[in-house]
Amino acid sequence: MELNTIQEVENTTVINISKVLYSGNVIVTGGRNGEAKSSDGKLDIELTSPGSKGNGTNPEQLLAAGWSACFIGAMHLGASKTGITLPQDLSVNTSVDLATNDDGFFLQAHLQILLPGLAIDEARKVVETAHATCPYSKATRGNINVKIDVVV
Repeated sequence: MELNTIQEVENTTVINISKVLYSGNVIVTGGRNGEAKSSDGKLDIELTSPGSKGNGTNPEQLLAAGWSACFIGAMHLGASKTGITLPQDLSVNTSVDLATNDDGFFLQAHLQILLPGLAIDEARKVVETAHATCPYSKATRGNINVKIDVVV
């Protein structure tokens, strides 16, 4: 079987990567009403369309979960570099919306960062640093609407 590669280089910036730390590989069959399985077997889930009565999750929930987890990691990294102690009960509540307009389908996101007991100036510093560091934030910057609220 011959494989052809389609490489999108138009209107994109090539980023030089010095080292790949991890590659997540997932095969999806059936689209929004199918299933997703990772190559290592750790992920094996049913997919259902948003709002449907199926038992599965959807891509928007998966993106929200991944972004939240990554953002928390980026906050810990930033806090360790600045000497800020993060609260143990911190959390990130991320909503990813599937939306439309006259040009088609789009995503938008709202991250609510909960840092109970942290001084607001420290909280903002940690969140700004995390947003500049988190690969999900970098990937979406300038591509979708993103709102970030900080709650202390």
